[in-house]
Amino acid sequence: MTSHLKTMLQVFRELVPVVTSGTFLIILTSCAVFGSVDYFRLAPGSLSVGSGVFLQGQVHRVLTYPFYHRSLGQLLLSICTMLFLGGGLENGVGTVRFLLACVLMSAVTGLLYAFLDVLRDSQAPTEGLVPTALACVALTTARTKTTKGYLCGVSVPAVVLPWVLVLVTGVLVPHTVPPCSIVAALVGWSHGRGWFSLVDISESGAALVEKSTPFRLLRGVGVVLFVPASAEERRRTLLPQINPPPGSYPVQAYAPVTSATTVAAGSTDTMHEGWRNSPGAVVGPGHLPAGGGHALQESCEHSSHALLQF
Repeated sequence: MTSHLKTMLQVFRELVPVVTSGTFLIILTSCAVFGSVDYFRLAPGSLSVGSGVFLQGQVHRVLTYPFYHRSLGQLLLSICTMLFLGGGLENGVGTVRFLLACVLMSAVTGLLYAFLDVLRDSQAPTEGLVPTALACVALTTARTKTTKGYLCGVSVPAVVLPWVLVLVTGVLVPHTVPPCSIVAALVGWSHGRGWFSLVDISESGAALVEKSTPFRLLRGVGVVLFVPASAEERRRTLLPQINPPPGSYPVQAYAPVTSATTVAAGSTDTMHEGWRNSPGAVVGPGHLPAGGGHALQESCEHSSHALLQF
């Protein structure tokens, strides 16, 4: 029973992504906004983004719509979407640059969708973290050199992955507007191609920003992982060096095969690592110890099988 429980816990740890500081801050802000809207009894859709940004001058919705959710179910699904889709970008660029990219991409997505909503002459406001998560995926796929990704165990071309997720989130997450998701994927792809390089922060600049008081406090939260901006520190954080204690790996010593041939005259026996070694000894196939040929064959077969598996 204990072994089955350990196996289930190990599988659970592999499936659930590690919660990073940037994702944790976004989720915490979404929960705080959801509680505030319910407490102050704000009108439904009061923080959503749509044509009201231009028609009514409510520009603040461009920044508030990612953290606003109409229902608890939408909030939980948005949190899961952000956890599984947004963590990869933060691991690649660091917490500071990840937060800046999320704010930038969500604001640009909100402005473009509000303008599109005015052109369409329709009232279809949207909200939630889904557009931000899709923009993060599109940015990651635009920068990566990997040609294929995996979605639920199915191999998908990396270029197509954001558009598949646009369809999936449109079906699973309520109050998701497909045009906004498409705009978010295009914005993320544009960011990955370097179109926002003028407003993007450099690695050295992010390293200075993360030394400020808010990020030092965020780094002190022990339950989440803070990803540094520096590539070297990020590598040490995400890929910690393993130093196994002595004796963890078994080492087997092999003695030289005893030869039955006559040692040449004048040769002297030497000792090698505690074993007697005759330099003039010649080993023939008939002088292998009992079972030696079979053991050698099994060893060769095992080595070739391991190489094929690798």
